[in-house]
Amino acid sequence: RFQALRAERHGLKLDAAKAGSVEMVRDLDPTGKDAIWPSNDIAVELFRMRGGKIHRVDIVFNSPLVIYTGWNIAGALIREGLIERRGDIYYLDRLADLLQMIQQERTWKDLGLDFYGNLTVRTSDPTRSNSGNMFAGLVANLFNGGRVADEAALERHLPEIRAFFGRLGMMEHSSGDVFSKFIATGIQNSLVVGYENQLVEFILAHPQYRDQISKSVCVIYPRPTVWSSHPVIALNDKGARLIDALADPEIRALAWREHGFRSGLMGVTQSAADLGLDGLPDTIDSVMPLPNARAMERLVKELSTL
Repeated sequence: RFQALRAERHGLKLDAAKAGSVEMVRDLDPTGKDAIWPSNDIAVELFRMRGGKIHRVDIVFNSPLVIYTGWNIAGALIREGLIERRGDIYYLDRLADLLQMIQQERTWKDLGLDFYGNLTVRTSDPTRSNSGNMFAGLVANLFNGGRVADEAALERHLPEIRAFFGRLGMMEHSSGDVFSKFIATGIQNSLVVGYENQLVEFILAHPQYRDQISKSVCVIYPRPTVWSSHPVIALNDKGARLIDALADPEIRALAWREHGFRSGLMGVTQSAADLGLDGLPDTIDSVMPLPNARAMERLVKELSTL
């Protein structure tokens, strides 16, 4: 439907290639490309800092960072007082305490769960992929007492941030790979950082798994969380036409109904009830900014040496 809309209404043909959000603005040559589409707005500043020339930029889709896990782990975290259920939504109001437990090398058995090893989270590589990069920024803020970490604060907390990510072991190169592995193998013994829209999109694309997923997966909303805002960076007039096409209200409504991407576009109503899925809030009301682009660049540089 999207391909039909963009062709019929906007006369566009797309030739797309895949790269990690950090990778595309920091490492890849933009020559010959009309637009790049990373998954956070910090990437825009990183692109500018690299000397990238931006013709136009606009955020077209959003998805909050969430944590996926199995109901057994969710129940253990509820018993620990870290997660609170409000209606059918599960909120992690004490993410800083969870991070501290990981720092203290608490085990799954400490939570009453019969799993091997220490409590941990799975995240994508923060030096290459957006969800891992955003989570690293959120970790930096929480280690800074819940205040947005500036460059000076980041320097103070780099040793503990480095130690935290060093405990996570091998990290996947993309957010999609982390989520796919979680769905395929690790629902019962994982805390996985991802985007809200990933599970929505999976269920809508595979309705035969809806009941199985709802019985197996708990979506946890950290408070605060961070937005994964998806800015299209147009490098020329052709790229700007893509931004115009993605502002089409029908395309944005399609992005919500079929893929779970939230949009702030006026006139596009987005209710969790539209998707027929439980456990999704209508609004995300506890969001904090990431550290600035220079602080995030410093963070990536430090973590790239792990």
